[in-house]
Amino acid sequence: MQEKVLIFDFGSQYTQLIARRVRELFIYCEIHPYNNPPENISSFKAVILSGSPFSVRSEDPPHPDLSAIKGKIPLLGVCYGAQYLAHFFGGKVSPSDTREYGRAHLSVVDPSTSFFKDVSQDSQVWMSHADTILNLPDGAELLASTEDVQNAAFRIKDEETYAIQFHPEVYHSTEGKQILENFLVHIAGVKQDWTPDSFVDSTIQELKGKLGTDKVILGLSGGVDSSVAAMLLHKAIGANLNCIFVNNGLLRKNEFDAVLKQYAGMGLNVKGVDATDLFLDALEGVSDPETKRKIIGKTFIDVFDSESNKVDGAKWLGQGTIYPDVIESISVNGPSATIKSHHNVGGLPDYMKLELVEPLRMLFKDEVRRVGKSMGMEAELLGRHPFPGPGLAIRILGDITRDKIKMLQEVDAIFIQGLKNWNLYDQVWQAGAIFLPVNSVGVMGDERTYESCVALRAVQSTDGMTADWVDLPYKFLQKISNEIINNVKGVNRVVYDISSKPPATIEWE
Repeated sequence: MQEKVLIFDFGSQYTQLIARRVRELFIYCEIHPYNNPPENISSFKAVILSGSPFSVRSEDPPHPDLSAIKGKIPLLGVCYGAQYLAHFFGGKVSPSDTREYGRAHLSVVDPSTSFFKDVSQDSQVWMSHADTILNLPDGAELLASTEDVQNAAFRIKDEETYAIQFHPEVYHSTEGKQILENFLVHIAGVKQDWTPDSFVDSTIQELKGKLGTDKVILGLSGGVDSSVAAMLLHKAIGANLNCIFVNNGLLRKNEFDAVLKQYAGMGLNVKGVDATDLFLDALEGVSDPETKRKIIGKTFIDVFDSESNKVDGAKWLGQGTIYPDVIESISVNGPSATIKSHHNVGGLPDYMKLELVEPLRMLFKDEVRRVGKSMGMEAELLGRHPFPGPGLAIRILGDITRDKIKMLQEVDAIFIQGLKNWNLYDQVWQAGAIFLPVNSVGVMGDERTYESCVALRAVQSTDGMTADWVDLPYKFLQKISNEIINNVKGVNRVVYDISSKPPATIEWE
């Protein structure tokens, strides 16, 4: 039985980071909204309360029932979680009258305590809160302070209940991972046995038991998630997995044939369906981004349903859904208003009458790659950049035409191949080109031109939730720009996007 940690989400922007840090310790964890707890709380070895944009002093603060947890299961409150433990258990929380944002340094009362084992005196941590704990809760003892925050860390005597007003999960808390390890491993006694190999073994056994001799249909995209999901299912049910790879006419240059060839080498049962005309005809004259997504989604389902009906006796639909998609769809405030329709979490038309099987739904992207590696999948496939479900449709701003697609495919191919040639591809999380709905004046030879402008985009990220633009070498950008303008007819200007997420998004639409 896999030991696991529960993270109560109070809406913090850092909640996923807590989960990632826990997973990096080879410990399995799950995020659940504070207002929708799991039924079997006693099955968790430890509980972490996340931060929150809310205040415990507000009229209706997030207020979960901890009666089955506090004093019974090791508990760690982080930021809002710490203030919650103070405010509702006899302490006092007030607005802070000093700066409690950014870097701070711990002064540990007793460095020998298990909670701060191997954590240096004056360790740097990251503060981010407007309230502060003035008085500790009943039965509490102080563990650490900072120059501005008296009650930076405390524990409840005779309980394995701990609280910290800083964020151990963020990069700026230099020994935050050690603090989490101390709590989870040395105090809560959670085993560090959640590895890619153990995940593969347990998932294959689970799939065998769940699916038996049933047939599964899975839509492959050529990306990492669907490919790793396919391999897990293939190892569990073999030929009963039927994969369908649909060409929507919005893939990268030559991608349809290249991906089919790659899948054939993996031993997967894959059928390629070229539905280019169907998609592009449906998109003709459409400029609104969300309308594009919905048209592509509907057309894909129509094509997929038609092909699925040719598989006699299929009972399941396989999907490469991963954990960030799941978290977004079950947020504290209900399904996220910003979730894009192509994420398709649980998105299955009733008429298809298929049950969902999502073997990766509890993994982050980097974990998916490690699972693929443990199954011997090719590094080239596992290292592929994410590519949006609607493809180039949302990288062509405005209406879509076959000429624009061809131009963007050529630009994209030059850019991506250039990154590979310069050994930059693996340093980038995601890269692509965007066709802008503007023309600009140029000069070629002795003639003035009035042609298209394209933007190049390259970002660094861990899971796509936040991202920074990549500082690509000027010489590289100069060479790629010249190559694009000299070889792609109709393009006379290239720009480079230096926006981070947030406030921008990775894609332009």
